[in-house]
Amino acid sequence: MTKADIINQIAETTGVAKKDVSATVEAFMECIKGSLMEKENVYLRGFGSFIIKHRAEKTARNISKNTTITIAAHDFPSFKPAKSFVEKMKGEE
Repeated sequence: MTKADIINQIAETTGVAKKDVSATVEAFMECIKGSLMEKENVYLRGFGSFIIKHRAEKTARNISKNTTITIAAHDFPSFKPAKSFVEKMKGEE
């Protein structure tokens, strides 16, 4: 499902214009991105959490050049589904 599919489905379900739904979806995504960029986790009860995970510095090998490189420590976004959402997906409701 693409962002356009989501916008179309919300517009059909709610009867709101696609232009307004598109602006809302874009604002929602920007809000989540902004919070994650500020190192704040986003919790959506019943759906899941967008969290920041940290990867420590590590060494890796470039096999083709036979060299060792260092990959710097960095943060990355991750999604953790809510327990109730996972149970619904498994059919354990």
